[in-house]
Amino acid sequence: MNSVEKSLLSDSHIDDEVLAKTLRSMMGRKVDYADLYFQASQHESWVLEDGIVKEGSYNIERGVGVRAISGEKTGFAYSDEISPEALQQAADAAKGIADSGTGATVKAFTRQSPIQVYQAVEPLGSLTQEQKIDLLHKIEAHARQTDSRVKQVIASISGVYETILISASDGTYGTDIRPLVRLNCSVLVEENGKRERASAGGGARTDYSYFFEVEPGDNKARYLAYAEESVRLALVNLVAIEAPAGTYPVVLGAGWPGVLLHEAVGHGLEGDFNRKGSSAFSGKIGQQVTSELCTIVDDGTLANRRGSITIDDEGTPGQYNVLIEKGILKGYMQDKHNAGLMGVKPTGNGRRESYAHLPMPRMTNTYMLAGESSPEDIIKSVKKGIYAPNFAGGQVDITSGKFVFTTSEAYLIEDGVITSPVKGATLIGNGPEAMKRISMVGNDLKLDAGVGICGKDGQSIPVGVGQPTLKIDEMTIGGTQ
Repeated sequence: MNSVEKSLLSDSHIDDEVLAKTLRSMMGRKVDYADLYFQASQHESWVLEDGIVKEGSYNIERGVGVRAISGEKTGFAYSDEISPEALQQAADAAKGIADSGTGATVKAFTRQSPIQVYQAVEPLGSLTQEQKIDLLHKIEAHARQTDSRVKQVIASISGVYETILISASDGTYGTDIRPLVRLNCSVLVEENGKRERASAGGGARTDYSYFFEVEPGDNKARYLAYAEESVRLALVNLVAIEAPAGTYPVVLGAGWPGVLLHEAVGHGLEGDFNRKGSSAFSGKIGQQVTSELCTIVDDGTLANRRGSITIDDEGTPGQYNVLIEKGILKGYMQDKHNAGLMGVKPTGNGRRESYAHLPMPRMTNTYMLAGESSPEDIIKSVKKGIYAPNFAGGQVDITSGKFVFTTSEAYLIEDGVITSPVKGATLIGNGPEAMKRISMVGNDLKLDAGVGICGKDGQSIPVGVGQPTLKIDEMTIGGTQ
């Protein structure tokens, strides 16, 4: 018995027989599939604003979610108490769905030994309370020392320690320990009455020691680099001119701009949207949907990455899934329910916010593979256009593929040279159309710093994005000039 089983099951007087009995009680109503998802998590956050600790919180969450599937219908119930009695009550509620299934039997549990993509560390105890607050003070001091125009600094740190256990009627049985840490620095700069705010940060599935490590290729600890980056971004926007409006070539920077790829393409490749035919990519497997320069993957197996998963929230091991290969659509991201209805295998993308939520097809780390062009050659190829290395956020309509994205850092490209910074630039387009207009892909693949949060149907989960520098020949820019 491992530590997860002990803390989630045996301490609550639940064993394999109780799990199997609960599942069998649901299958008696001609249910196709049933599963039990146990979770316990600890979460803390600290916020320092102008030298004062403004927030310190600690939360504990513990419970079980029970699901029964019959055809396209799902019955779901959850309890914040883990006990045999509460488990059975939730099961009785979940199985109250139409009895039109096959009445499948409960298979013997097979304990999995998936490849661990992060260590089972406990981040919250990796620093003392005093050390956490001291770290925030150091971030603030460094940001202020970086430039005298810094007038306000907000530094925050958060950590999560989560354990999960899944057992299902198909014999699935898996456990996982999931650490997650995040650090952020936000600054306000002012000069001649003009103010700008910017933020930077990062995170990973590890403990707080991550922020004291030196980023590869850099010569300073990550927490210092975050402080400097937030100041740099704010100062860029302090001198930025108004963005032009019109249709221009756009060069997207490496790394975080992959959030556009995540929204404009990634969501459209999730199984539920395609099973229902509501995605712009529905029914197009085997067809060319992007430029032939594009190969896009969803990879839950990257070591320590924010979006990585040893197993997903249905017990399927995290996988490396090729979604689009050289422009050809190869497949969708699937959970068990949608995969079964579509006659394909699950891809390790069944994810949920907590035990109180249903799993659904969600991304892990979604990124475009590197191409052959140098970033310098890509910039040189543009006579007049926009270079966008950072984004604030955006929205997409899954059905039409239309998106709107706001840049947080952007520049003019004039005669093959990056010139003036611009602010207020909004990228407007259609995901599939924009992807077909990609004419150059850089050799500089980069992943984001570890800050991504994805929302879908009211559920938020950690994800990763990434891409190399790439050129889109034509895109509408919403500006103010």
